[in-house]
Amino acid sequence: MASVLSDPRFHDEAAAYAWVEARLWPHGPVCPFCGSRDRIGRLKGKSTRIGVHKCYWCRKPFRVTVGTLFEASHIKLHLWLQAITLLSSSKKGISTHQLHRTLGIGLKAAWFLAHRIREAMRSGELAPMGAHGGIVEADETYCGKLETPRRLTRKRSSPPTKGGKVGPGGKRAIVSLVERGGSVRSFHVENADKATVNAIVGRNVAHEARLHTDESRIYDDVRKHVALHESVWRAAGEYVRGDVHTNSAEGYFSVFKRGMKGIYQHCGERHLHRYLAEFGFRHNHRQQLGVSDAMRAEAALLGVVGRRLTYRATD
Repeated sequence: MASVLSDPRFHDEAAAYAWVEARLWPHGPVCPFCGSRDRIGRLKGKSTRIGVHKCYWCRKPFRVTVGTLFEASHIKLHLWLQAITLLSSSKKGISTHQLHRTLGIGLKAAWFLAHRIREAMRSGELAPMGAHGGIVEADETYCGKLETPRRLTRKRSSPPTKGGKVGPGGKRAIVSLVERGGSVRSFHVENADKATVNAIVGRNVAHEARLHTDESRIYDDVRKHVALHESVWRAAGEYVRGDVHTNSAEGYFSVFKRGMKGIYQHCGERHLHRYLAEFGFRHNHRQQLGVSDAMRAEAALLGVVGRRLTYRATD
């Protein structure tokens, strides 16, 4: 990590802009206002800000940060690149206090910066998982207490979970789909019940896929969405049967929970989806898939384009 952070882009603002421009503008500058690629010049002068270009079609100045999560940020771009690299390469995340101390910025600024990076890590992938007969594992977990606990009624509206028991009350439910040897998609849901699981599987899993789950009754109806549904009976001590298991999902949950409890410690419920995006991004760009720390940071950088997140939206 020390050798990576010694690169000039992490310490020099001009080098940082040049590095970002080479990746966000691989074919040259593009005006974010009119979309023009020609008649664009770089402004120079002692009073000119670093990285400023001008479009001579619409007569507007701009930088590579316009139209990205970096826009209007008072944090130097080279510090942004340091933060992206640190958050991308830390397996279980990096706390706001650590970013605050490492980057030398305010605590609130570090908190907001981390959330904007998580927004860049959010995937918009819609391709079905488990195509061509692949294996997809589905599992649910619970992380943290609900900020507004739901009242229990005498008539239970949702079906029971494992072994006929009700799932952990007062906790936040998460459902994850993990493609064997591939990517993960996680969803923070109000209730981990049959209706919710069926909707998630129907939207995200290919019809020709094999779905592996545990014995929970919330998966009783998923067979109609996939070619084959197989499960293990963990309550009876069965965790693997041939190639049928949910170990990939369990491993992902293990890293996620260790990070949430050991690094972040507290997470507001309205921000949980961003932390799921962060852990999912690192899982989907892990070393086992041939992705290095530098490649992972570049992938996160590409996610800043076309996205904005204001402080008021995260508060």
